[in-house]
Amino acid sequence: YVQLAESGGGPVQAGGSLTLSCVISTSGYTNIHAFMGWFRQIPGKERDGVAVVATGGGAIWYAASVKGRFDISRDNAKNSLYLQMHSLKPEDTATYYCAAAFVPWLSDPLRSRDYKYWGQGTQVTVSS
Repeated sequence: YVQLAESGGGPVQAGGSLTLSCVISTSGYTNIHAFMGWFRQIPGKERDGVAVVATGGGAIWYAASVKGRFDISRDNAKNSLYLQMHSLKPEDTATYYCAAAFVPWLSDPLRSRDYKYWGQGTQVTVSS
């Protein structure tokens, strides 16, 4: 099984910071390559990739809109994935999801349709 559980969302003023956390529980998926990341979605829109890290090699991808403001990181000891968000803007308001894909390669790691496992989402609301 695979379970992902996000936390850390909430209201924040523009210019502020927020850190999201995701605990990833797996059974049968040890010591293999995976892509783990954060995606976000607003009503009526597609789910967009925000930041992704590859466990094999540690490569990281960021959406252009968040590059320089958001940081993705992992803590293997805690089976956790984090997203530190700085200089938040009202347009960052969305439901943020943690996701995982247990594959060795993805042509576009920020593409949501390639991810099989998802958390329940956590709302981030940035007010101006």
